[in-house]
Amino acid sequence: MMRFRRLGRVGFLLIVSVALLGAADRGTPAPPAAGPQEVTVAGLLIDEHTQQPTIVLQGKRDKRAFAMVIGPAEATGIAFPLQKLTPPRPLTHDLFLTLFGRLQVTLTKAVITDLRDNTYYATLFLSANGTTLELDSRPSDAIALAIRAKAPVFAEDRVFDKAERLPSGSSGSGSRI
Repeated sequence: MMRFRRLGRVGFLLIVSVALLGAADRGTPAPPAAGPQEVTVAGLLIDEHTQQPTIVLQGKRDKRAFAMVIGPAEATGIAFPLQKLTPPRPLTHDLFLTLFGRLQVTLTKAVITDLRDNTYYATLFLSANGTTLELDSRPSDAIALAIRAKAPVFAEDRVFDKAERLPSGSSGSGSRI
């Protein structure tokens, strides 16, 4: 079982300070859209208001960030590899990667493709014998698999445009996982 801790006032002020420092550089316009951009996990936390696990993704190209509410099991599936922890028994994402390896299938990338009706969509790109296969996926599963496979995660620019915007450099507010 993972432990959650409250950030408290000092932690919250630290996050706000980082967000404001990132926002201070708003004089430079964002680069023009150039298709999907690679994202990194800027935060994995329990949202203070909803008490739901939330992942914050930040674009490498323009530093825009957005948050996605995910399930507790998916949060655990993402937190373990981020913290370089190995569960005592394989999680579902570990099982899938073992299966991919045995079938000589490689996860090349995960792309968060859209946000419609408050639901995020993603596609996994798999490669086997010179053939690329695209699979529909929940973004949280796609991220958990990509982190384990050391494959990049991308987000389409339209996802950044549709998602609730977070300040540049923000990792959200709430208790860190």
